[in-house]
Parts: sequence; structure tokens; C-alpha cells
Amino acid sequence: MANSDVGRPSNTPLIIISSLMLLFGVLVVSGALTPMFKSLHTHKQIDLMETMTFVGAILGFVTALLRQVRMNKPMGRFDVFVLETVPGILFIMVLAMGIRWFMEPVVVLMSKQLVPVLGFKLHKVLNLNYVVLGILVGIVITNSWGIPKFAASGVKTARFVLKMGVILLGARYSFAELAKLGMVSVWMIGFFVLGTVFFVLFLGNLFKQPKSMTGVLSAGMGVCGVSATVACAPVVRARCSEMAYTIGTILGFGILCMFAFPTIGKIVGMNPTQFGAWAGTGILNSAQVAAACLAFNAVDIKTLKVGEIFNITRVLFLPVIVLVLASWYGKQSGKKLSFKEVVIDKFPLFILGFLLLFLMSSFGLFSPSDHYKGKYLDFSYNQRTEITPEELTVLQNAETVGIPGLNADEKAAFEDLVKQHQIAGNFADRDNKTAFDTTARQRMAGLESILARAKGKEITIGAEVKSALKHAVRQVHKKSKTIVTLTDAMIWFFAYGLIGLGMQITRKSLAQAGGWPLVMGAISGITKASLSFIVVMYFVKDVVLK
Repeated sequence: MANSDVGRPSNTPLIIISSLMLLFGVLVVSGALTPMFKSLHTHKQIDLMETMTFVGAILGFVTALLRQVRMNKPMGRFDVFVLETVPGILFIMVLAMGIRWFMEPVVVLMSKQLVPVLGFKLHKVLNLNYVVLGILVGIVITNSWGIPKFAASGVKTARFVLKMGVILLGARYSFAELAKLGMVSVWMIGFFVLGTVFFVLFLGNLFKQPKSMTGVLSAGMGVCGVSATVACAPVVRARCSEMAYTIGTILGFGILCMFAFPTIGKIVGMNPTQFGAWAGTGILNSAQVAAACLAFNAVDIKTLKVGEIFNITRVLFLPVIVLVLASWYGKQSGKKLSFKEVVIDKFPLFILGFLLLFLMSSFGLFSPSDHYKGKYLDFSYNQRTEITPEELTVLQNAETVGIPGLNADEKAAFEDLVKQHQIAGNFADRDNKTAFDTTARQRMAGLESILARAKGKEITIGAEVKSALKHAVRQVHKKSKTIVTLTDAMIWFFAYGLIGLGMQITRKSLAQAGGWPLVMGAISGITKASLSFIVVMYFVKDVVLK
């Protein structure tokens, strides 16, 4: 393939990438790779693999043909915005597929194998998921071989794709999560989110750091880490290296908190609700919040529920923070902005997209409005949700023999499961949905309590009994297919966008940012953790989740 005399890169890399995608797709269809996918636990994505690889290969070959026809001709808009971006898009797609289907599963497997040696899952502690791996791969490529010339135009689409991911993020949440907390807790979260943002802005001014660096760090430390960093970066015109420093600071601080919080919580005698509230407020990363809550108390599931709901609720403040930073950044530029200029002209459209999907989700367009990340409870009588006859026999035998150590609620829930073969309310209350669901939730809580106490070795139950109880609990947990689809798309958008983001982070740009983000992050993080600790100890005692 000849190079063009108008600066158009060769077609050869595009044809090689398309051929590799086609070959991979054929191998997947033939079943030759299925045993490997099963060992990596990615076999459930085989249909998606076939679709993505064949669509990508066809797109690549068609683009290569069109590019070849237009070689040695002046480039128009179609060339610049379509034909010249496709090679880079496919290049990043191949990397994203490699990370999602191979690198991340291998890291998880290796981490699990190291548990007997280390005593913990390394990938959880270091947060080695597709987000971090994608950024690292991008950084390695750009600082070793550099961005290939044929992929340069496609890499520039990364920020746009990241914004698409933020929009889809809104579908995972609803107003119902706020209602579960009560106004005291909402005010508490709002205070610490806004307080941290303004405190970081103050520190940035004190240490004379760039406005873009200060702005994106304030969002990351104040709201919810990576998502907030990505969402607010365009508002304050943050550079890729500044986003990388912010994400690194957040994850590093979270790792320290993950070990320190449970120890401190136990020393001072926090109850499960208090610790969940403190972890959900002071730790920024969702996975690290969950790990800290489970480390504090693996028996009482309330700790984890409180921590995750506090953590997720911070996301709902994201549009407010974007608005605050848009106003702040406009004033810092020396221009006095009107309300119209801030709210209408400066407010990012993709945040409006986030809000639109959040509202649609809150009104139940994707799933019941009280869902949590697309998951909801359905206690209606349904033969499909019954435990199996074999499981019923196991439970009946266990009921006859008796399980030592069960409290009254657990025993009642167990007996009702044997009686009804599924978790449900009283049949007499079937026309009163509130009463029916309330009873069913109490019974589910009783069964979850049995499983949690067995895990914590407070009581002993057989493996078959444990399996039957887990099956019964899983049967009432439903997932919205729409939200599952939107979430899958969001994951791919983030994987794609963060690889492209990493490709724009060079050693030079990292060196220019210095160590100030780490200093500012540490000061603001420790301050928030300390103040939220005091507030939780004195004021958060009666948050009860139903």
C-alpha cells in the first residue's frame, strides 16, 4: 500500500488489525478458544466477542477500501472525521478487548492464587480492574513505542467516548437511594462533598497550582473518584496528566483508608451503621468502600449496605459539582459570568444526558424505581423463583433435626421458606403490596443473617443447606435487562476512553505536574476522614435501612 502525498497514513496497519479481528472471530465461532474462556470465566461473553470482532473487521475492511480509493486525493471532512479516525478507533478497540477478556481475568486469577500467601486479594487492594489497567496500557504504549501514526486521529475520540460513558452512568441510580437514607444523612453527604471541593480549591490557591489541576482534583476528592474526575475534566480544561495524577491520588489514598478505617472503627467501638456511614463518606472508591466494610464486619450485612448507599449517593451530587466548578473556573479566567452563561452556556451537555437518564431511571422507565444499580427485589409468587425439590428436601431434613443457635427471626424465616418453597410475603396479604413486601423483606433478612453468621462461624450449617439458602435469596434478586445492557455499554466506553486517555499521558507531562496533587489530596482526604469521623460518632446513630 502506498503512502499518500497528502499525509494520509498507510492502509497496511488497518488491514492487519481487521484481519486479526476476523481471525479471532472465526476462532471464537469454531469453539477452539472456549476452554480458555471458561478458565478465564469470560465464556458468557462469547456472543459479544463474535459480534464485536466481526463488526470491527467489516468496518476495517470497508474503511481500508474507501481509503485506498481516495489515496493521493485532498482530504475532505469525510476523510478527516471518519476514514482517518477508524484505524485508531479499531486499534483502541482491540486493546480494550484484550484488557476486558484476557488481561483483567488473568490478573484476577493470579490475585486469587496469591491469597494463601498474602492473605488478601491483591487486585482488590490495588484496584486492578479494567479502568486502571486501561490507563496503564495507554501510558506504557505512549511512553515506549509512542502512538502509532495511523492511530493518532482515533485516539482523539477518547474524551468524547468517556463522556458517553458518564451519560450512561446516570441510568444506574435513582431517587429511591436518597429516600432510604433520611435527610440527616443526605445533608451530611452534601456538606462533605461541597466542603471537600471548596477546601481543595482553597489548597490549590494556597499552593499556587494550576486551576485545571485544582479543579479536577477537587471533583475527584469531593465526589466519587474516577467518574467525577472524568466528568469534570472538560469543565476545567484539565490535561490528561492532571487527570492521571488525580486518579492515582484517589486510588492511593483509598488503599490506605481501606486498611486504616476498619482498625480505627473497631478500636473506638463503632456500630455497623456508623462504620458504613464513615466509610461511605471518607473513602472515595466504591470497591474500596465495600472492602473496608467487609473487613470491619463480614457478618452484619447492614455495614456494607450503609457504606455503599452513602458512597453511591455522592454520585448524585455530581451535576451540582460540575455547576460549581463551571462557575468557579469562569471567574478564575477573569470574566464575570451571568447565570445564563454558567447554567446554559457552560453546563456540559453530557451532564444533562446524565441527569436525563437519572430522571428516567428514577421514574422507573428501565426497572422498578426503587432499584439499586439496576437490581431490585421481586417477592411475587412465581414457580420459577421456587427452590428445587432436592433443595426443599435438604431444608426439611435440617428443620427436622434443628439448627442450633438460630434466633427467633432467623428460625421463622427458615420455617417459612420450607413452607412456601420461596421467599414471599403472606398469601393473605397478596393484595396489599406494602404489607406483603415488608413481610418478605423481613424473611429475606433472616435468611441473609443465617448465611452471614455461618460465614462468620457464629453458627454451623451444612454445605447443602447453605447452597439452598443462597439459591432462595438469589431468586428474589432481579436485574433489569435494560440497565444491564446500558451498564455493559458504559464499561466498554470507559475502557475505550481510558486507554485513549492513557495514550496522552507522557513522562514529560507527568513531571510537570510534580507532587502537589498528592500533597493536596492527602491533606483534604485526611481532613474529610477526620471530620466525618467526628460527625458520625456524634450524630449518625439512627440511620436504619429497610
